[in-house]
Amino acid sequence: MGLKPIAIFFCDLTSAFNIQHSIFVIKTNSYFCPMASVTALPFELLSQNLLLLPQKAIYWQQEKALIVADVHLGKVGHFRKAGIAVPRDMEQNDLAVLSDLIDDYKPEKILFLGDLFHSDKNADWDWFVLWRKQFPKLQLMLIRGNHDIIHDSNYTDLNVSLHDELAIGPFLMLHHPLTEISLQNAEGYVFCGHIHPGISLKGKARQSVTLPCFAFGKKQAILPSFGKFTGRVAIRNQQTDHIFAVLQNKVIAVS
Repeated sequence: MGLKPIAIFFCDLTSAFNIQHSIFVIKTNSYFCPMASVTALPFELLSQNLLLLPQKAIYWQQEKALIVADVHLGKVGHFRKAGIAVPRDMEQNDLAVLSDLIDDYKPEKILFLGDLFHSDKNADWDWFVLWRKQFPKLQLMLIRGNHDIIHDSNYTDLNVSLHDELAIGPFLMLHHPLTEISLQNAEGYVFCGHIHPGISLKGKARQSVTLPCFAFGKKQAILPSFGKFTGRVAIRNQQTDHIFAVLQNKVIAVS
């Protein structure tokens, strides 16, 4: 998948534009998940059944697993410590969304594709500890990302397993996307994050918007960033890729 960043946006612009639905290809076999007014999109890959969720996560049905990339917990505390005004409750909101997903889908495990915590430990780490105690039997697996610099013992004390990469079934879980050359030797279809992918769309009246997206190539899928306090990079995709834009309450296929 040839991905080149062309623009970066740091806010949610979806409400600012009235994009005409004629530019979308919308699948009709959507799955209405238990969350009120939220529609997940089924997607089959290598005989595995996935649900693409508007909360910017994937539920893998065969493994009873949630797959999440780039949560960036602690980023709010990191910015506030530097004197930058950021709403204090943003961290708790991300953890609350995770809790809702656990309640609705009853996963046995969560696969974090890197950058679970943004930087060094700060006060936001305590929120994560409290959250973890609510789900003591849930398997948490973290594939290390470039922001995951907290000492391993902090995670192992919370029964979070740490990995540089993780092969499960036909998939290989990573943080960084692989290059085209590296993908030729990858032992499995790659799931990754890191670049916070977005898709740029234009309306009929010269409106434009960049939405977070799931990007599935021939050998690699890049997930949108789960954390709300993150940017996104518009990507250039190949015609053979499957791109799914994330709206407020649904995921749609984009032609």
